[in-house]
Amino acid sequence: MVVVLAIVGLIAGISYPALSAGLESVRMISATDGVATFLNSAVNRAERKQQAVELVIEPKEGVLLLYSNDPGFKKEYRLPDGVVIEAVHPVDGSGDPRDPRRFLFLPGATVPGIGIQVGNTHDAHRIVRLDPMTGFPRVESVNPQAAQ
Repeated sequence: MVVVLAIVGLIAGISYPALSAGLESVRMISATDGVATFLNSAVNRAERKQQAVELVIEPKEGVLLLYSNDPGFKKEYRLPDGVVIEAVHPVDGSGDPRDPRRFLFLPGATVPGIGIQVGNTHDAHRIVRLDPMTGFPRVESVNPQAAQ
């Protein structure tokens, strides 16, 4: 019985790092997909409802918020555990990069060309960019040395 428990413990110890890395990868994919969907919903709401939509990005809390003129409308997306907002592009040199950033989506206007860079504890980095020409978000991998 002791031998069986030792073998099970050994297998669990060996497989833990791979399992942990796999979970972090799933969280990163989920976060980038969620941010892309959230940005797409801001663009769609501005165009379909013909209303101005405000996007607030709060890097410290890992939260994205949408507001519009509709009474009571507020949409929120919270990043999964282990994934943080590292930067909001274009970088605003006037303050702390961890301060909230605000963007306005106007109906019939050009979509703001913003990018939200996310990262996790396993040194994976991605940027979700909103293309101002098409209005569609796209996800890019980031080389950590190039981002510095």
